[in-house]
Amino acid sequence: MLRWLIRRRLAAFERDWDYDASYMRDILDASTDACMRFAKIEGIAKYREDVPPEAWYAAKIAATLAEDCGPCTQLAVTMAEREGVGPDVLRQVLAGNEQAMGSNVALGFHFARAVLARDPAAGDLREQVLRRWGPRGLVSLAFAVAASRVFPNVKYALGHGRACVRVRVGGADTEVRPALANAA
Repeated sequence: MLRWLIRRRLAAFERDWDYDASYMRDILDASTDACMRFAKIEGIAKYREDVPPEAWYAAKIAATLAEDCGPCTQLAVTMAEREGVGPDVLRQVLAGNEQAMGSNVALGFHFARAVLARDPAAGDLREQVLRRWGPRGLVSLAFAVAASRVFPNVKYALGHGRACVRVRVGGADTEVRPALANAA
């Protein structure tokens, strides 16, 4: 019964987001317990307090791009669009154009990239995040970076990874700057 319910929820997720979640069905087929444990990551992935959506999604997309520039990136972009993040902002994030992002978006993006690269600049950026959005904002960005990397890695490990593709933003294909993909 539980597997049937999970399969229905996965099918609904796939329809709602136009996303192939077959890797999740593979996890479910291997172990219901494993699927239930993996699903708990979603709580971390969705946590956001005190950070504007644009900055949070910039961090999330930067982290996803470090692992994947295909369906997982598209899913993050689609989620951002549905939460009202503008297509111009998303295009600038995908292009890595920090100068055109605006200060909040650039801070989320640059912080994520510095954390992923273990760049010493992450310390100064962390202080800026704390000043701007406080401790919950910092935790929100930390969770966004960490959780966004889990899903593509699990997909690739299970044989469901896909090569880089164009990402649709505002109904139009947008190229991802190659240096952003797999950069960390």
